[in-house]
Amino acid sequence: QVQLVESGGGLVQAGGSLRLSCAASGSMFRVNAMGWYRQAPGKQRELVARITSGGSTNYADSVKGRFTISRDNAKNTVYLQMNTLKPEDTAVYYCNADVERFFGNYNNYWGQGTQVTVSS
Repeated sequence: QVQLVESGGGLVQAGGSLRLSCAASGSMFRVNAMGWYRQAPGKQRELVARITSGGSTNYADSVKGRFTISRDNAKNTVYLQMNTLKPEDTAVYYCNADVERFFGNYNNYWGQGTQVTVSS
């Protein structure tokens, strides 16, 4: 079984920063793309940022220039550095990963979510 464990959420004032972490563990052959999604109350879950195993990234327009996604392949961990936070960034943030449990066996996993609240 594969688990994604997130950490780093919390309450911060507008303009502040937070860093989220997500570690993948369990029986894995390879972790491919990893990413962060978020879901605000009453809204659909949306992509925040995604990074491939080779380091290519893509971001939602709303976070470009403020958020940075990175990863440590040796630790199967992805990070999201969030700067200049705005109240509209308030949401539950979910980690997501494409994992090969063994060669050619592709699966997609979600973390349990971590709350980020930005006060004005």
